[in-house]
Amino acid sequence: RCVEAFYIYFRADRVEEPYVSITKKRQMPKDGYSEEIEKEVGQAEGKLRTHRSAFSRASVIQAFLGSAPQLTLQLYICVLQQEVTVARSIFMVLSLLSIVYGALRCNILAIKIKYDDYDVRVKPAAYLCIFMWRSFEIATRVTVLVLFGSVLRIWVFLIVLLNFLGFFFYPWILFWLSKSPFPENIEKELSRLGTTVVLCLLTFLYAGINMFCWSAAQVELSDPDLISKSQNWYQMTVYYIVRLTENAFLLLMWYIYRTDFYLYVCAPMLFLQLLIGYCMGIFFMLVFYQFCHPCKKLFSSSITEALLSCFKILYFICQHHKSTLLKGKVVMKSPENTDEAQDSSKTIDSQNRSIHQSVSSNA
Repeated sequence: RCVEAFYIYFRADRVEEPYVSITKKRQMPKDGYSEEIEKEVGQAEGKLRTHRSAFSRASVIQAFLGSAPQLTLQLYICVLQQEVTVARSIFMVLSLLSIVYGALRCNILAIKIKYDDYDVRVKPAAYLCIFMWRSFEIATRVTVLVLFGSVLRIWVFLIVLLNFLGFFFYPWILFWLSKSPFPENIEKELSRLGTTVVLCLLTFLYAGINMFCWSAAQVELSDPDLISKSQNWYQMTVYYIVRLTENAFLLLMWYIYRTDFYLYVCAPMLFLQLLIGYCMGIFFMLVFYQFCHPCKKLFSSSITEALLSCFKILYFICQHHKSTLLKGKVVMKSPENTDEAQDSSKTIDSQNRSIHQSVSSNA
């Protein structure tokens, strides 16, 4: 495939195309208006686009099903051996770059699939923000899992299994709740069993991506393209809140159960650095969606508005919880207050009776 792609590329300008196809793309809205542009696409260019799309998908698969487990294993070996060799450090850096590149390609693919009708042009600032976002997010996530697994080896398998199964079955649960028909148009030559296997492999990759970072391409089995076209800010917000809480909990368990092996490591500083590193990844993610996203003009609402609304919902929930607690306390205290009021009324009545009796005797 690579040789074929290079062959097509070098012969693209030398041989005249027998026919061309016309594609229509819309520009990004400027002052509320967007123009439609027609472009001629030759046969060679179309094949190159197909190869590039295939290479992008292959890089995502290789990154999260190959490089991510490899990086985790190599870092775990370095922690157990208390030694980082030059060769192993080079392999870990290459694995991390491979994962970050796969996540970056996943972001770009998701943008092009969601906004297929528009002429999407990703600027260098957007690439830089995605690179920083994914680097901090993936590096801290892998480090947290390795540190937790080094002190609680059995429990880390449970954490990984719960995460993986949760993300694997999540698209299937949404598909079952939507009551949509089973997708039959994935590939004409595939049977129903083959389509099911392909969908299982797709959700398997989706779960593998979400184990380490947020998957920009959200799987939606009820959609013909199998990718959700809507920008769900709330789902992203919930994911990062839960993931940050989980990372903090795993680091806390590592801090509590750490052995003498970490005697020469400043545990509080490492704890704080990893949390700050993950927060830095979230910061670059916010910068990307707020300022550098190539299709930000098409958003119905910004991510900052979604975060503010989520915080408002959490604030109202906390206020409602506090009000219910206060009402419960008032209900618990009200019988005592009524008893005290009855006792005070009884004493006042007895005092009035004694005064009346004394007045009558004097008379």
